[in-house]
Amino acid sequence: MKKYFSTISFLLLFILNLNAQTSSGLKIINTFFIKSSGGWDYLELNPLNNWLYISHSKQVNIIDRTSGDSVGVIENTLGVHGIAFDKINGKGYTTNGKTNTTTVFDIHTNKILSLVETGKDPDAITYEPFSKKIIISNGHDNSLSVIDPIQDKVVNTIDVGGAPEASVSDESGKLFVNLEDKNEIVVIDTKTFKVLNRFSLAPGSGPTGLVYDKKNRRLFSGCQGILVILNADNGLIIDKIKIGHGCDGVAFDETSKRIYTANGEGSISVIQQENADQYKLLPEIKTKKGARTIALDKNTHHLYLPTAEFDPKELNEKGRPKMKDGTFQILVLGEQ
Repeated sequence: MKKYFSTISFLLLFILNLNAQTSSGLKIINTFFIKSSGGWDYLELNPLNNWLYISHSKQVNIIDRTSGDSVGVIENTLGVHGIAFDKINGKGYTTNGKTNTTTVFDIHTNKILSLVETGKDPDAITYEPFSKKIIISNGHDNSLSVIDPIQDKVVNTIDVGGAPEASVSDESGKLFVNLEDKNEIVVIDTKTFKVLNRFSLAPGSGPTGLVYDKKNRRLFSGCQGILVILNADNGLIIDKIKIGHGCDGVAFDETSKRIYTANGEGSISVIQQENADQYKLLPEIKTKKGARTIALDKNTHHLYLPTAEFDPKELNEKGRPKMKDGTFQILVLGEQ
């Protein structure tokens, strides 16, 4: 009898361990509703407090990332795409695609400080820690705008030869930028702000989200239907993993060694990094249609994705199902 129960216990432990290795364990644990209209793009976590910033049509909504309560609004950011923070200087920056500007605001109070002109259709934005500059991807003139946060002015414009999307820094002098129309990553020297190299993503196409594994020097580029994993030193493609459709955002959890792609079809693809050169696709997480961008809280390991409810019978000006008024929401995923 003891032997029998011992065998059963061993099998249960084996099954539980196997399940832990093959499932992310994440699910939707909360939904925060934001009662205002319009589309959205990126969202970002303030590194100094508990606030979550969400781009939303002509404003940035700010909520408490734990409760979902409204903290405030940054107004007059028409066509806003991205948000970035420079915690050293205590400033935040938005990209306002419709006015070709970036709004500068105080990271502690959210008070607007100034407005800076950029290139055409500023989109993705990041703080680059090696040069201590703000880097903006201008989607309609194939350039990057480099802003000095001390002066709050553009001090350099880089022609990248394609439509730039997300960018990431290796924090050692290189910036990597997805070029959506060229299906490649362009490498920028952040000492001289010159183009150093170009890495092909083929067969990946339409790259959007991009994240970086600093320890192993690996790039994870979210393309259409594929996550392309590259060696950041030479551009060698390490692996190509099938993901869901409509990916626009990618996150990398350095603790769990998992890559998450937010797929607009209504799923998150989860890839487990087993070592620098080996990756395994885990079961996908169901979200909601339209949830295509993503933010990761590195402390709680929660994921945040914006979306809304849609009317399949009514189409917007782009021929897509129209968003139902008052249904804009933030999905919160975590372990329950």
